[in-house]
Amino acid sequence: MRNERLRALLLERGKSPDQLAEHVQVDAKTVERWITKGRLPYRRHRFEVASFLGVDEAYIWPDALGRDEIAVVSESEVVAVYPHRSEVPRDFWGHLFSHAEREIGVLVYAGLFLSEDAGIQGIIKDKAAAGTRVRFLLGDPDSPAVSDRGQEEGIGEAVPAKVRNALALFRPLRQTAGVEFRLHRTVLYNSIYRADDQVLVNTHVFGLAAAQAPAWHLRKLPGGELASLYIDSFERIWDTATPVDGS
Repeated sequence: MRNERLRALLLERGKSPDQLAEHVQVDAKTVERWITKGRLPYRRHRFEVASFLGVDEAYIWPDALGRDEIAVVSESEVVAVYPHRSEVPRDFWGHLFSHAEREIGVLVYAGLFLSEDAGIQGIIKDKAAAGTRVRFLLGDPDSPAVSDRGQEEGIGEAVPAKVRNALALFRPLRQTAGVEFRLHRTVLYNSIYRADDQVLVNTHVFGLAAAQAPAWHLRKLPGGELASLYIDSFERIWDTATPVDGS
């Protein structure tokens, strides 16, 4: 059976089978067999093909990895675990965003600690100027979800107030070309901070502020599923969110 996904990806990327063969260091006829006969490459070749085309290995060969292999790869996506987000090293955030080339995404209710950091805002502004896509999702301060979060943390209406403060502090970034802000009305189970294939997931725990809750540093790997779960969640919320006026 033909591998239509591999064929279509080569066309979309403007690449030839010969170019792929040269990159993977195999014979061009081998690549043709991968496409026309649906032959399954060795795992190291699958990884190199996926990297060359900028997609997950599992997209090109969805049946290549068994569940046990996927579980092992997913476990390898965990870079670090912090008992509290406040224990994430201070310089982590700068390193995270400064190394992004394609995508920066932030999903929070307020993200006040980022809005107060002029250095971080400067890094993100520079990244947007260099062509990195930058998207912020903040909670709608008038939504029940944001109000309820304040009640759950025992701080009343402080969370909606934090969102409004963050929006004001983010104003220079909101007026930067290439930076998009939207408001969501979602019940958040996690805050998500993404830079290309790296993701910092800050879990939400009832009765605790986000800074006191655990955080996981993930790095997306071909064939893994853990990081993709949170990246896909970000996209679903983005699609339902409302653009911020003036951003």
